[in-house]
Amino acid sequence: MPAKAEEIILSAEISKKMSNYQLTEAIERYLSGEMSGDERAHFEQMRKDNADIDNKIAEHLHFTGLLKQYRERIELENKLNAIHNEMDIHSLVEEMTIHPSWVVQMWRNHHSKISVAASVAIFAVLTVMLSTGFFKKQPDVQLLSREMEKIKRSNAALTHATSALATEIHKKSLGPGNYSGSGFALSSNGYIVTNNHIINGNSSKSPDSIYVQDALGNAYKAKLVYSEPKYDIAILKITDDSFEELPALPYNFKKGKSDLGEDVFTLGYSEGDAPVMDKGYLSSENGRKGDSTGYRISIPVNPGNSGSPLINSKGNVVGIISGRQTQVEGASYAIKTGYLYKAIQNVPLDSLSGKLSLSNKNTLAGLSRVQQIKKMKNYVFMVKVY
Repeated sequence: MPAKAEEIILSAEISKKMSNYQLTEAIERYLSGEMSGDERAHFEQMRKDNADIDNKIAEHLHFTGLLKQYRERIELENKLNAIHNEMDIHSLVEEMTIHPSWVVQMWRNHHSKISVAASVAIFAVLTVMLSTGFFKKQPDVQLLSREMEKIKRSNAALTHATSALATEIHKKSLGPGNYSGSGFALSSNGYIVTNNHIINGNSSKSPDSIYVQDALGNAYKAKLVYSEPKYDIAILKITDDSFEELPALPYNFKKGKSDLGEDVFTLGYSEGDAPVMDKGYLSSENGRKGDSTGYRISIPVNPGNSGSPLINSKGNVVGIISGRQTQVEGASYAIKTGYLYKAIQNVPLDSLSGKLSLSNKNTLAGLSRVQQIKKMKNYVFMVKVY
């Protein structure tokens, strides 16, 4: 088409001689707002003078509207199918049978309707394409190509909205779990450490399913890689396809012993879905009843804190919260990170799906406590076991 619409849109008489291809191009430019002021005025006058052109514009709008509806229905159906496939229904069957979540009910009640709606949309699109001679006119094939490009450009916004819906559905689908606690990242590729008693409870039976949830509320399916009952350590690996690797860990893991009276703090999920910080000091170089694998700490931890990192003022992880003493308020226990190193050395290589090596870099040193927590909270997870 010439650069200026005046050269092809001078009058209603000239418009009659325009090819279908030229008219289609002009309609596209008119509807997309690409015409200049003079071009748009000429074209609107043609639209008033020529009923055929006005009808073609209306058909064009109707056709692109149907394409958009069809694409949105397909996207929604695919998202719902993906979410449904990700749900570990068998492991949650008892809970869902008693208290079915609104997501499962919606899928059970309406998945057939969604499929029918998509089929109706496809049929409607094909009907319009046949009635307008879409398959007969070669220039209109180019129109379809351009319209598909527009759909691709606008698809990012729809994907963002449906991803937000998927995340919200995934969050709502997670129940309270049989056991829950905290855990934190060992590496950026999805390895997490927590307590063995959170994963296995009071029995040696393996859990049916494990999920971890980050500070933003994103929930990911995980698996047990290795457990060390004598150290009360369990190592998990996130297996969810939606998980993206974390940035480099801002903390490192201290191999040596920490000093008596050293200031420490912890960050874990003791209340709801938001991480909670508690601070105190190292009150004994040994744990409960003189256990040399742990520390006694003066921190008021609560249920849900098990598996939380114990960090010193320099940003080094020195332990893993494991429990508290019920008879003495504020007396808690943590496993020394030296035994975490030993547990990792015992992990069978064939059980690893990626490299597992602890960070030796620390970017928390010298930061205020507030800044340290801001950097750490994205690496601490809620752990739920079913």
